[in-house]
Amino acid sequence: GLKSCNPNRCFGCPSRWWAVVVLAALPSLGAGGEPPEAPPQSWTQLWFFRFFLNAAGYASFMVPGYLLVQYLRRKNYLETGRGLCFPLVKACVFGSEPKASDEVPLAPRTEAADTTPSWQILKLVFCASGLQVSYLTWGVLQERVMTGSYGATATSPGEHFTDSQFLVLMNRVLALIVAGLYCVLRKQPRHGAPMYRYSFASLSNVLSSWCQYEALKFVSFPTQVLAKASKVIPVMMMGKLVSRRSYEHWEYLTAGLISIGVSMFLLSSGPEPRSSPATTLSGLVLLAGYIAFDSFTSNWQDALFAYKMSSVQMMFGVNLFSCLFTVGSLLEQGALLEGARFMGRHSEFALHALLLSICSAFGQLFIFYTIGQFGAAVFTIIMTLRQAIAILLSCLLYGHTVTVVGGLGVAVVFTALLLRVYARGRKQRGKKAVPTEPPVQKV
Repeated sequence: GLKSCNPNRCFGCPSRWWAVVVLAALPSLGAGGEPPEAPPQSWTQLWFFRFFLNAAGYASFMVPGYLLVQYLRRKNYLETGRGLCFPLVKACVFGSEPKASDEVPLAPRTEAADTTPSWQILKLVFCASGLQVSYLTWGVLQERVMTGSYGATATSPGEHFTDSQFLVLMNRVLALIVAGLYCVLRKQPRHGAPMYRYSFASLSNVLSSWCQYEALKFVSFPTQVLAKASKVIPVMMMGKLVSRRSYEHWEYLTAGLISIGVSMFLLSSGPEPRSSPATTLSGLVLLAGYIAFDSFTSNWQDALFAYKMSSVQMMFGVNLFSCLFTVGSLLEQGALLEGARFMGRHSEFALHALLLSICSAFGQLFIFYTIGQFGAAVFTIIMTLRQAIAILLSCLLYGHTVTVVGGLGVAVVFTALLLRVYARGRKQRGKKAVPTEPPVQKV
């Protein structure tokens, strides 16, 4: 176990380094205590193999599509193309409007000055309740689906659901339907972005969601929540690389505090009954993948908002390509029918998957409405409190243990997050605030 190992001796021995690497790739060989799931039947069930298999499936669509886009641009199809396919090609490859200026062309957030304070309080309670219910339910169900068994009886342990990509597809299909209905029922700005540009954010979003689901097989939900909170750091790094952004000293300070708090939690909390050095390392690798992909997604979406579009149009475009990628990959692997059969065998799983999708889709609508009514600062405070409540709820329902030092680390993380909100609010009060859009995918 971790506690019986001398860290100085371990890191100084090359053979032990190789042992840790091997155990990270083959978590079932080094699992201590009760494993989180049944041992994989073959090496094809290992998480890193499934990751590269999924990525290869996405590449089989992404690479030919990218080459086709480049070919059409070189051939100047916009000037020479004709026929029935011309409007579709124009919308997917060229867009219908030129790119806007550097500022995001969004209507400023309207202040509800004509409403009473009581009505504003009611709307705030409605937004906070919707966000809390949606994402707290989503978090509890996520842990239940990925760590629990279905169909257990007195004589049978049941079976675990292992295909994280199928869950990603379920979430994206319902989100696509909700966004499409919203765009039909509510007037939206004229869409001008080339549709293919959504595919980059979709690809990174699908991969980040897969890593998030898969990580729960190896680390606890509180660890995952703290890892999400620490993604401020890679988001800043991606911002410098993708958008060439600059950051102030208080942003680096709060990012450092978040790192310290997460380190306190991870180094002090006792191991889970199902954990081992191998499974924990595999979980941390998957969480690192989630953070990296999610950081790219948010920064790419920020760049896309330079086109004239609403948040729901962004939601529709990203989820459209996410559905195409996941359906294609599942069909190539022959896993789509297997996921459907699992749902047929276990009605409880079907209900959980449906609730996950509902919470994910409607949670995104609550995000847009909350930011539109009260601004990003209020939204961030609500979601920060949601993360803290999610940790407490997970510990109560699933028996996760948190030490005193680990609890202090959690407090440091959320204090740093609230300090970021306060500092950003003071900065914006000194100048005219520019309305911003949130990243579309929050889970």
